[in-house]
Amino acid sequence: MTREGHFFMEAYIEVTIENVEQEQASLLIAAFTACGFTGFLEEQHGLKAYIPSCNYCEEQVTVICKKENCAFSSKEIAPTNWNEKWESSFSPVQVGNFAAVRATFHAPVSDVRHEILINPKMSFGTGHHATTYLMIQQMQGMNLFEKRVFDFGTGTGVLAILAEKMGATDIVAIDNDAWSIENANENIRLNKGMHIKLVSAEHPPEKQHFDLILANINRSVLLKFIPALSNLLAPSGYLLLSGILEEDDELLTQAINSTDLLFENRLSKDGWVSLLFKNDAQSVS
Repeated sequence: MTREGHFFMEAYIEVTIENVEQEQASLLIAAFTACGFTGFLEEQHGLKAYIPSCNYCEEQVTVICKKENCAFSSKEIAPTNWNEKWESSFSPVQVGNFAAVRATFHAPVSDVRHEILINPKMSFGTGHHATTYLMIQQMQGMNLFEKRVFDFGTGTGVLAILAEKMGATDIVAIDNDAWSIENANENIRLNKGMHIKLVSAEHPPEKQHFDLILANINRSVLLKFIPALSNLLAPSGYLLLSGILEEDDELLTQAINSTDLLFENRLSKDGWVSLLFKNDAQSVS
C-alpha cells in the first residue's frame, strides 16, 4: 500500500503507533483510511500511517487512538522514495496451495496453483490485509472457467488477475483512484492478463450481468451499492464481499436480506469478515 518506486512531491505526515498487534493494526488502518490516510507500513508490533499534510487532523487521530487505547507520535517527512521501505516490509503471501501473491523481487512460489505478481504503489491489495486474504480464500472453491466477473474497487488488480488465472474470460475491473488504475494496469501486464477490461469509474456498469461480483471495499460503499450490485448478478451468480469489520457483519447481512440473494458462506480473520451470497433469481431482466 505504499508508492513503489516513486517520490512524494508534497509534504506528508507520518503517524507512528507502537505496541499494536495485527488485529488492532487492521482496525486502525480501517479508521485511518476513512480519515484520508493513503499509505501504511505494518511493522512488527507497530504501524506507520501517512497522509498529506494538508489533510491531516490531529484531533481525528487522537480520537481514533483513544478508542483503541494506544499512543501515537507524528512528524512531517521529506519527499520519500518508498521502494526501499516497501521492499523491507513486503513478503510473499500464500493462501494454502491455492494462490500466492509476491513481488517481482521475490523468488517464485512453486507449490501453488496460481502465482500472482503484484508491485503495489498506493493501491490496496497485496494479500497481506485480512480482507484481501479472505477474498482469495473464498474464491478457492469457485469454478470461474469462461465466467464473467466484475471487480468493484480493484485496487492493485489482484482479484481480477486471480479470476483470469482461474479461467474467467470476461472481466471488468473498476476503481475511482488514479493510482489504483495505473498500478492495476501495470500488474495486469506483469501477469500477462488478456481478458481484463480496466475502467476508471465510481459506479458499477449498467445493463451487464456477471457470474461473480467481487467487492472488497469499505462498509459505507458496500451499503450504498448492494442493490445495484445484486441487480448485476446473472442467475445463480455470486456476490463476494469483504472490507467488513465483524461488528458490521449483521448490518451488511440485513442490507442483503432486502435483495433476492441467499447467504452462502462466511469467513473471518483478524476482526474482519468476508461474506458470500448467491443470486436465487431464475432469470434476469
